[in-house]
Amino acid sequence: MQTTFTDEQLKDPATERANEILRSCVHCGFCTATCPTYQVLGDELDSPRGRIYLIKDMLENERVPDEKTVQHIDRCLSCLACMTTCPSGVHYMHLVDHARAYIEKTYKRPMSDRLLRWVLAKILPYPTRFRLALLGAKIGRPFAFLMPDARLRAMLDMAPKNIPPVSRNDDPQSFAAERPRKMRVALMTGCAQKALNTDINDATIRLLTRLGCEVVVAKGAGCCGALTHHMGKEDQSHAAAAANINAWGAEMASDGLDAIVINTSGCGTTVKDYGFMFRNDGLADGAKAVSDITMDISEVLMKLDLPEGPAKGMKVAYHAACSLQHGQQIKTYPKDLLKRVGFEVVEPSDSHLCCGSAGTYNLMQPEISGQLKERKVRTLEAKQPDVIAAGNIGCMMQIGSGTDTPIVHTVELLDWATGGPKPPALR
Repeated sequence: MQTTFTDEQLKDPATERANEILRSCVHCGFCTATCPTYQVLGDELDSPRGRIYLIKDMLENERVPDEKTVQHIDRCLSCLACMTTCPSGVHYMHLVDHARAYIEKTYKRPMSDRLLRWVLAKILPYPTRFRLALLGAKIGRPFAFLMPDARLRAMLDMAPKNIPPVSRNDDPQSFAAERPRKMRVALMTGCAQKALNTDINDATIRLLTRLGCEVVVAKGAGCCGALTHHMGKEDQSHAAAAANINAWGAEMASDGLDAIVINTSGCGTTVKDYGFMFRNDGLADGAKAVSDITMDISEVLMKLDLPEGPAKGMKVAYHAACSLQHGQQIKTYPKDLLKRVGFEVVEPSDSHLCCGSAGTYNLMQPEISGQLKERKVRTLEAKQPDVIAAGNIGCMMQIGSGTDTPIVHTVELLDWATGGPKPPALR
């Protein structure tokens, strides 16, 4: 794609990167075949190729984006299926992230949009605030029909039936390996996950220590910054990321770390990109060091001696989270691990398509999200599984709200199969 940025514009590192990405696009349209929003809406401007044209025009002309441009970019899930499909290697993630930051700085949204985004940014990344909000949503859910805005109704519907008690395993501390130590790892305990489902981190700690890992929950580490990053709120997202870089850097400098383990794939995609996010910052070296050793839990488990197990007589429908299969290009590890311990693993048709969760997307674009959820649930239930497994809390909440089939994190099944307790969702 030909671009016309001036030399002055290209002095800005973000614009220079956007120019590189735009020039790599050859207009082939392969991305439209795997874009969930294009499949639902059928509008070229709701495909990656269409959004690329809008972003190019907006950035080259340094114009304040209009409502139409913002609407089409807001509708992007950032599922990154287009990056898996693209034969030219267009790094759409960096481009759309920059576009969102540009919009956040230059476009004045309607008051209702600004308020909603402010509330989400001030609540979701903070577990205690989020817990209080979930309690309020649980109380208010019977009155959801009175809400005039579908986004507000979606926020009330998000609250789980039971809000789990705080797990003290999420506090800063160290868990010793149960056998001769093979690795010393830092576990990212996250933010929303600590409020929505504490079983995941608990199972991860049990499994890793059982397999010979010392597990550290680093003091000062918290939200990865993804939720605000995808809203274009760079200052807030970079502040959260910097706190993690400093916290994990301190552990790396003291007793060392072999890996930073992440069991929420949406967070993993962001943390693995810290090196790029801070490439022109004083934290550049530390950010790169963190990104270099960050691994999804499935990557770490593939390095450890996970014992083989007998057939469990249980059919598991594996849902591949977009941030894992497209964002991190991890496609087979979770399935391989589940099969290794004895589960029968099946996959739904169109497994490359997003479930519609996508961070805060299900709260800000509930209609499109709902259509994608219905499609995903339908294809999963068609496999008649005993349980659904996924590697991302957002997907679990989204899919779980549309099916009676139990849904658990992959690591919960692996923990159970190797000596841990039965996942609560299966009891």
